[in-house]
Amino acid sequence: MLAAALPAADISVGAELLRVVLSLAGIILLIFAAGWLSRRLQARTQPGGRRIRCVESFAVGARERVLLLDADGKRLLVGVGQGGMRTLHVYDGAATAPADAPPAPPASSFADVLGLWKRK
Repeated sequence: MLAAALPAADISVGAELLRVVLSLAGIILLIFAAGWLSRRLQARTQPGGRRIRCVESFAVGARERVLLLDADGKRLLVGVGQGGMRTLHVYDGAATAPADAPPAPPASSFADVLGLWKRK
């Protein structure tokens, strides 16, 4: 008896569809804004970049590795295991790439792919 006394709610399908589409567009806009902000914040790193980088890594056991590191223009061969790290060898100059192997093309990052997609 109470349900019969209340008027039926008028739902506008067009208005609800517009609200859903605008909400979805707002969420997509927030995702792109977060990506742009993240890229801007990552660009604030030091202009020289990192001074230490791992050139190569090789597993010699279950928990032991040998790392070839570049640090301030020197190459270091470092052993890493359960007991810690030990410098195995310090090379005088930076090693050159083998002449017979062509250099690998740089892998495109997700930001590059997204930039190309946005320009189309």
